[in-house]
Amino acid sequence: MTDWLKSQIDAASGKKKAEFVLKNASIVNVFTESIEHGDIAIDGERIVGIGTYEGETEQDLDNAYVCPGLIDGHVHLESSMVSPVEFERAVLPHGTTAVITDPHEIANVAGIIGIKYMMESAELLDMDVYFMLPSCVPSTVLDESGAQLEAEDLKPLYERKEVLGLAEMMNSYGVIQGQENYLKKLFDAHSQNRVIDGHAPFLSGHSLNAYVTAGIMSDHECSDADEAKEKLARGQWIMIRQGTAAKNMDALLSLFQSPYYQRAMLVTDDSHPGDLIRNGHMDALIRYAVQQGADPIRAIRMATLNPAQYFGLKGTGAVAPGYQADLIVFEDFQKFSVHAVYKAGKKVAAQGLFLGKKKTEKNWPQDIQNQVFHSFHTTPITLNDLMLKGHGTQQRIIDLIKRELITKERIAEWNQQPGFAPGVDVKRDIVKLVILERHKNTKHLGIGFLGNYGLKKGAVATSIGHDSHNLVIAGTNDSDIMLAGNQVIQDEGGLSIAVDGKLIAHLALPIAGLMADEPVEYVEQKLEEMKAYLKTLGISQDIDAFMTLAFVSLPVIPKLRLTTYGVVDVEAQKVVDVLF
Repeated sequence: MTDWLKSQIDAASGKKKAEFVLKNASIVNVFTESIEHGDIAIDGERIVGIGTYEGETEQDLDNAYVCPGLIDGHVHLESSMVSPVEFERAVLPHGTTAVITDPHEIANVAGIIGIKYMMESAELLDMDVYFMLPSCVPSTVLDESGAQLEAEDLKPLYERKEVLGLAEMMNSYGVIQGQENYLKKLFDAHSQNRVIDGHAPFLSGHSLNAYVTAGIMSDHECSDADEAKEKLARGQWIMIRQGTAAKNMDALLSLFQSPYYQRAMLVTDDSHPGDLIRNGHMDALIRYAVQQGADPIRAIRMATLNPAQYFGLKGTGAVAPGYQADLIVFEDFQKFSVHAVYKAGKKVAAQGLFLGKKKTEKNWPQDIQNQVFHSFHTTPITLNDLMLKGHGTQQRIIDLIKRELITKERIAEWNQQPGFAPGVDVKRDIVKLVILERHKNTKHLGIGFLGNYGLKKGAVATSIGHDSHNLVIAGTNDSDIMLAGNQVIQDEGGLSIAVDGKLIAHLALPIAGLMADEPVEYVEQKLEEMKAYLKTLGISQDIDAFMTLAFVSLPVIPKLRLTTYGVVDVEAQKVVDVLF
């Protein structure tokens, strides 16, 4: 029983050769924030020594840098738009050896069965996938999802070793008001001694105190350094988010300074396949931080040791004896180009190529087939469904803010132009926005207006609409809105573009209406072709057309959102009139 431990101790002490030694490495020490020069001895899956060693197998690194495998402390795997198997193939060559995922996207579609699909898919992978249990399904009572998860639904999942805690508690209002259903979920996480993540943009003062008192110890929604520092001062950890839609690093660069960096970590939250393939994953965040002047070793620590410490991942996040041999090799800090990746002592990627065994999806049981792979339950849209009800001389517009998830409210004079849907005014950058319930065929449909999207003609539809993932459509006229939306319904989830009564392009996402069952390269190519076409229709270079559209229905981020119930004032937590 103890033979393996004695073998590793013998290798560490030099009594025997280690199984594998990386010779002549420049080792990034995240404890002392320094560079050590020496060998890294590996026996089994663990590092057993730093210094001078001989190995049964050796590789000379010629002073190349070695740092711990990178950890994404907050990600929604579903937002990669590919299956977990394909996600790993995309990110492992970029040095990501572990992720902490919140499967609340698929949970909003398929409940516990959706979480089961993600957990069983993760078992196929080389990289470590840890789970935080979705805390808000649905996100609020002002949204309609395919499932509702209560504390008693989640509690049995804490028995699984890969479950680290309770995911982002986005209904800060419910927590502060002491709503029983949220308190039960918090209590269960506390009783299991698990981590509780937060999601509370702009929360401050007494409200922040109440939120932290509830045991919520992190936040990834800070878009302002002063907000982040107040939360740090109250004991929270700050996740610096740099994803496809939300890019907060520029505003939070001061957190790379002492003492703040010691309780901060880098996360992606949501990343599209194009970004993963072209720019990378966590390596891209480190590279960008260094280019903006951040200390490179601190940046690495914020993607390795810090998330490991926050989540209680013992024996990971550092290059040190007794730690798991999750390592990446790179040449210099400025480019931070990953040359090789080792997972548990085995080389799994080199020169950007995935070397692991090819994995295929399982033959899924019937419950997963029914709820994950056949998740669209709605009839086709008609022009009559899209008629705007109500009258007024002014219209309320959901204005996007560049590179932010928050929105602003704009009040404009009502205007009707020939050839466009009523209320659409492309000169003032106003298009029609539609959200259709797609889980239970209720036919509930919200209509509003979206500003600063840039679309000049046609319509864009997506079944990715955080967090409930109803059908989201933005367009300039009802005919194209209907055509684009119905194509997504026909595909049982996906993206589509329609212009002048013609379907231009579509990408099917049959896994819960969120993920494709195609290789990541195909999804990336198709997605980029669609985005490029949308640029010709006026979408700004600063906007990711689909990722940005996916967030306009999330009624927990200020100021305005659109759900199947109508336009929601998030701060007031009520539905407001579109026309008045």
